[in-house]
Amino acid sequence: MTKCGFIALIGAPNAGKSTLLNRLTGAKLSIVTPKAQTTRARVLGILVRGPAQIIFIDTPGIFKPKRRLDRAMVAAAWDGAAEADLALLLVDAKAGLSEAVRDIVVRLATTGRKMALVLNKVDLLDRHRLLPLTQDLAALAEFEQVFMVSAQTGDGLEVLLDYCAAKLPESPFLYPEDELTDLPDRLLAAEVVREQIFLQTRDEVPYGATVETENFRVKKTGATRIDAVIYVTKASHKAILIGAKGARIKEIGMRARRELGSLLECEVELFLRVNERPGWDEEAARIRATGLSDPKK
Repeated sequence: MTKCGFIALIGAPNAGKSTLLNRLTGAKLSIVTPKAQTTRARVLGILVRGPAQIIFIDTPGIFKPKRRLDRAMVAAAWDGAAEADLALLLVDAKAGLSEAVRDIVVRLATTGRKMALVLNKVDLLDRHRLLPLTQDLAALAEFEQVFMVSAQTGDGLEVLLDYCAAKLPESPFLYPEDELTDLPDRLLAAEVVREQIFLQTRDEVPYGATVETENFRVKKTGATRIDAVIYVTKASHKAILIGAKGARIKEIGMRARRELGSLLECEVELFLRVNERPGWDEEAARIRATGLSDPKK
């Protein structure tokens, strides 16, 4: 009998959810940067392990929202937890029990949802600090099991996967066995460009930018042409993204094109333009274009 179900990855920004998803599935499904709040929309990662199809839901990090976009991100995270068969609470073990983590644990505890605790980045600290952290978290909520892993190195993930597969209900597979994600190629292209904006700019620039794929077409030559627009909130952000004589936007395009060629397994022709659009992060259409549901004002 086959098994299938949804497992949500929940946590504060920068807990390592996207890195964990990519490591578990063996593919780059979610963009990863050293900066917090990189993931905006919910991403599914699909993995077959024996008779089980595990569908991981990578959710945005939960934080105190300010913008309409922020509210949509946080709502997506809690919706992902609500619809899952099991929630995995990811905690950055090195950062410890922050106020943000405490708030998430307390709210999760009120839902009555089955959940396990995953202490991530355990390779970055002394092991003797893990027991007190586990005890502090266990005092706030009931966890079925505790796992100590490193999404970066892969340590502890086999045991975690065995647990996840065992917790799923009996069900036919919901996706073809060779499918890795439900992320459309157009959204994947936009996310890869946005990842480069995070990696190549700093301060508030990447948080004030969004990317939309305007055209995605496979040509007769077999190459894929992608036209994307980057919206920014300020003229100064546009100037930074373009760079001196267009150097920055060329570098963003070159690296994104290389990454997309690897992911799509074809030649990619990528064309980028930057538009100033103040208040895009309060526009329902722009929020929906990122793959999020509009939470209203």
